[in-house]
Amino acid sequence: MRAFPPRLADQPIFYPVTSEAYATQIARDWNVPASGSGFVTRFEVRRSFLDRYSVQHAGSRAHLEYWIPAEDLSAFNDAIVGEIQLVAEFR
Repeated sequence: MRAFPPRLADQPIFYPVTSEAYATQIARDWNVPASGSGFVTRFEVRRSFLDRYSVQHAGSRAHLEYWIPAEDLSAFNDAIVGEIQLVAEFR
């Protein structure tokens, strides 16, 4: 994969997280019960793009994420360096 799909109407924010451990927790512990599956991806984003946004604490110090407005997702995708790798899948 080289880009993330557009957000749905009820998803105003794309929130990439800063650690694989947090991504795994979301995929395994939250997404599987809610929707039956969860995926962990790894990718790099140009620092010049991410510097426009501050890191947000989402509950604890281990839960760090960027809040990218849905209207900025295309620019986010353009700032991805290389490919998006699938790291883990949970069902």
